[in-house]
Formats: sequence, C-alpha cells, structure tokens
Amino acid sequence: MKIKNSIERKLYDSFDPEYLEVINESNNHNVPRGSESHFKVVIVTDRFEGQRLIQRHRSINSALADELTNHIHALALHTYTPQEWFEYYSELPPNSPKCLGGSTKASI
Repeated sequence: MKIKNSIERKLYDSFDPEYLEVINESNNHNVPRGSESHFKVVIVTDRFEGQRLIQRHRSINSALADELTNHIHALALHTYTPQEWFEYYSELPPNSPKCLGGSTKASI
C-alpha cells in the first residue's frame, strides 16, 4: 500500500482536510492482484472554498503529480467544502470509527 500511503500523506500535507478517504479500486479492474493503479479520493476541506471543480481537481493533480505520472492509471476525485458535504449528506464528515477498546470485539 505504498502508493495509497503516499497519496494520503501528500493530500493531508497540502489540504489539511477535515475528512479524507483514499480507496484503492484496482481490484475492480483487469490488473494483477495487489496493484495500486486505480484510486478514488473523497476529500473535504475548507481550502476548496470559492474554487470551481476544475480548480480543485487541478490542485489535487498538482499535489499528486509524481504518482499520476509514474504509478496511477486512474484517479476519481470527489471534492467538497465542509458546507457542501453538509448540504449533500445532512451531516458533518464522518469521524474515525469508534474504538471498541483493547481486545473487546463487537457483537453482531
């Protein structure tokens, strides 16, 4: 997962997101098992305030220039301001999953 980690690190450093999810979707494509070539990014940050969609995508593409040039075949971007996320989903961006504490396991 080195490409995924690189994407996450660069997007956190560049955009200080309130929410970031990087999903490796390579297994949905005709690539070898374990590939890191197709990704979806969901990012919520106030840095997108006042920017058009093309500006947001260009800024992400710029931050991930090396990955796009050398590693990534496809990148789906879902970019939101916190207000847009709230308007679309009627809630704030999701936080990290709740910790179940130690070795406690959830009952199903």
